[in-house]
Amino acid sequence: MRGEKESIAWSNAPTKVAAERSPVLDGSGVIHALALRQPGVDVGLERAEAMRSLAPFYLDLRLELGVGSRRFCTAEQVHGAEIAVVDAQTEGVCAGVDGLLTRDPSVCLGIFTADCCAVFLVDSVRRAIGLLHSGAKGTRLGITSAAIAQMQQEFGTEAADLVAVLSPCIRPPLYEIDFAAEIRRQCSVAGVRRVFDSGACTGSDLRKYYSYRLERGKTGRLMALLALC
Repeated sequence: MRGEKESIAWSNAPTKVAAERSPVLDGSGVIHALALRQPGVDVGLERAEAMRSLAPFYLDLRLELGVGSRRFCTAEQVHGAEIAVVDAQTEGVCAGVDGLLTRDPSVCLGIFTADCCAVFLVDSVRRAIGLLHSGAKGTRLGITSAAIAQMQQEFGTEAADLVAVLSPCIRPPLYEIDFAAEIRRQCSVAGVRRVFDSGACTGSDLRKYYSYRLERGKTGRLMALLALC
């Protein structure tokens, strides 16, 4: 099973910057988006140059969503399973981590992907959120399981209250491992009942997504955003 209500996991966002939103998260008390491939931007470059080209668009999206003035917390993304709890005092990029958790409404979480999965975790009961970078290695190391356990410990989250939404990511046959299936499994084993995955493959639509594998490493990054209202 790919995930509950696959067809509504993602839809076009009403923003000037090309992006999607998840109707699943309506009424959950969060602001969120997934920035897509930006038309007309040359990203056939090394990562740092491509990200510099995309930075103005991604700032514009944060401004459109009303979170431009919030502390923007991102992860170093080392393909591990370490997770940081962040707040308004967090400075810069969180070193050595691939997941971010918060209950601070003055913070906006950000994760960048190009084939890996951005996993959105929302506990609307305790007003806690998580955003994870989960590729093949991080998934194998159990980052989603670890994040759910840490939300339970740090915030008192009940797994049954969580909503998990998976971003588009690369999948078979364009990738040899179906790590999205393992992310869904980790959610299920942890007791998360509402898990949503559209099944969209980043490698199958280069007009819409960036794909590290299909574009041989020289491409942009999708930007996942998550914040409390």
